Amino acid sequence: MKTKIKAPVAAKKPKELRIHNDVRVDNYYWLNQRENQEVIDYLNAENEYTKAVMQPTESFQTELFEEMKSRIKEDDTSVPYKLNGYWYLTRFEKGKDYPIYARKKETLEAKEEILFDCNEMAKAHAYFKLGGIAISPDNKLAAFSTDIVSRRQFTIQIKNLETGEILEDKIENTTGGITWANDNKTLFYSKKDEVTLRSYKIFKHKLGTKASDDVLVYHEEDDTYNTFVYKSKSRKYIIIGSSSTLSTEYRILKADNPDGEFKIFQERQPNLEYSIAHYNGCFYILTNHNGATNFKLLKAKENNTSINNWEEVIPHRKDVLLEDIEIFKDYLVVNERENGLNKLRIISWDGNEDYYLSIPSETYTVYIGNNPDFNSNTLRYVYNSLTTPTSVIDYNFKTKEQKVKKEQDVLGGKFNKNNYKSKRIWATARDGVKIPISLVYRKGIELDGTNPLLQYAYGSYGSTTDPSFSSIRLSLLDRGFIYAIAHVRGSEYLGRDWYENGKLLTKKNTFYDFIDCSKFLIEQKYTSKEHLYAYGGSAGGLLMGAIINMNPELYHGIIAAVPFVDVVTTMLDDTIPLTTGEYDEWGNPNKKTYYDYMKSYSPYDNVEAKAYPNMLVTTGLHDSQVQYWEPAKWVAKLRELKTDSNILLLHTDMNSGHGGLSGRFESLKEVALEYAFLLYLEGINA
Repeated sequence: MKTKIKAPVAAKKPKELRIHNDVRVDNYYWLNQRENQEVIDYLNAENEYTKAVMQPTESFQTELFEEMKSRIKEDDTSVPYKLNGYWYLTRFEKGKDYPIYARKKETLEAKEEILFDCNEMAKAHAYFKLGGIAISPDNKLAAFSTDIVSRRQFTIQIKNLETGEILEDKIENTTGGITWANDNKTLFYSKKDEVTLRSYKIFKHKLGTKASDDVLVYHEEDDTYNTFVYKSKSRKYIIIGSSSTLSTEYRILKADNPDGEFKIFQERQPNLEYSIAHYNGCFYILTNHNGATNFKLLKAKENNTSINNWEEVIPHRKDVLLEDIEIFKDYLVVNERENGLNKLRIISWDGNEDYYLSIPSETYTVYIGNNPDFNSNTLRYVYNSLTTPTSVIDYNFKTKEQKVKKEQDVLGGKFNKNNYKSKRIWATARDGVKIPISLVYRKGIELDGTNPLLQYAYGSYGSTTDPSFSSIRLSLLDRGFIYAIAHVRGSEYLGRDWYENGKLLTKKNTFYDFIDCSKFLIEQKYTSKEHLYAYGGSAGGLLMGAIINMNPELYHGIIAAVPFVDVVTTMLDDTIPLTTGEYDEWGNPNKKTYYDYMKSYSPYDNVEAKAYPNMLVTTGLHDSQVQYWEPAKWVAKLRELKTDSNILLLHTDMNSGHGGLSGRFESLKEVALEYAFLLYLEGINA
């Protein structure tokens, strides 16, 4: 990609940052002023440069966008679910970018009632997102929330479903979640701190009153915790939760008594994590209590919930991670993970049945779907794999019958799952640990080292990337790419220990694992240095920054989406959203041990004068998760120091935040840019 336009050069304005008798000089610290016109001009100049460099691929980007879009069914409808006498569904109409939320009373043959048409609601906005929808227990009102900036600060309003009228009630700066009490006139919600965006207060709102009169029912004063509120599936309790990375605490109140006092379920303790679900006079507690690293299931009577009254239901197992439970009137469903793969275990409350659903495949994704009806005899779950489109399946507990309610349509007539191969292989990391890699590629390619390969990972917060299907990814696979997910430490793919060994002072394991997987893929002739690409977003963008500082020679190209790359400065600034709640993940750099370790891998702090791969870096001006200035500063410093002539691009979406553009298909334009970048580097332009 040759262009006459010169890359922008950000002005250097040195700022000294001192702590622990250490001085860092940040030449680009000034880029954190979102309102500064000089900053906006610089970001626009980078966008113009990206546009100029990518100009030869513009028609190809359009082709890729249309190709990816053409596989997606435009006039699509979700599988309806039943709750409190109504069937609820979400549908899309051809040519429209946003969903329509609707319901039908009692039967699917009943007349459709449109709750929200987001296409109409989004018309006046460059960005639009409908957050939560909460229907009142009498089915007459819908509380809903909207974000029109993309900073995840939602405004709550209420719609009368009988008249269509939007009531005057309006509550700003919330998380978007809404919980009704059983009286149909009281609702609870979480408010965010205006500066840090931490969810820190729970309020109670009475219909028809001003938001300024709302009652504060809980204030989470510890700035390492976030707070939230929800209703138990049994509809008996309003539950307030507080959570940090490694500790949780809940408060409960009967949903019939919204003006009562919340009672602490079990007070917080360091490293005690638990979650609760209500059933038949008891609470069921998923917890790591007493050294249960992979979690166990306990229960307590609802009137005696402190920890010394917890009784064991499912014990802790060293090789099985208890991920989630779903409670029904007659059955308990447990989502377990063993050797990286999810399994659904079904246990009848009467003790007569305990078995696993059969799922035949070497590598796949399965998870519990939407099951809001406590009295249902049907479990809804979701299945897919790297080669198999997503299916929504209803399993009847009584008859043991399974019905595929919907299989994802891949339009265009060209897709046949038998044309693709998926498998799981294991690389050996430098410390001898085996790292799983999930692979998918088109059958027929020779594994001779000449294949382009895109390696992906996230690897933080215990968040696990399962090997799932993507119709969008076919645009790479059909052009000869191999796609690999490296299940590195920092996720929970192989259990909770897998996470514990990829955080805090073992965080570098995440980076080493990714690099060692890359070397293994090259050794095994899946690809070569000339054809290996890496992709990561957010904390996965940190991973991208770390690997190119450590082993830039391994990769021909890198895509870093909304990357968290200025780790030390961000973690020292407790006014930035998310910072204080992240200390258990990254460490608190106000303590020298964590500062030194963090500084040793922070991508921005470790940029050197050396050759780097081709790079595309993306961000959003209004990002609340990773502030735009992190990638902007990183790119500016890379431009200053790198010794190669490889491409370095920064693309800032001036209208969006962490999740990218709103609208069903708009986000595909960014994917088209990313894919065009990779394919152009491979010399593929059609």
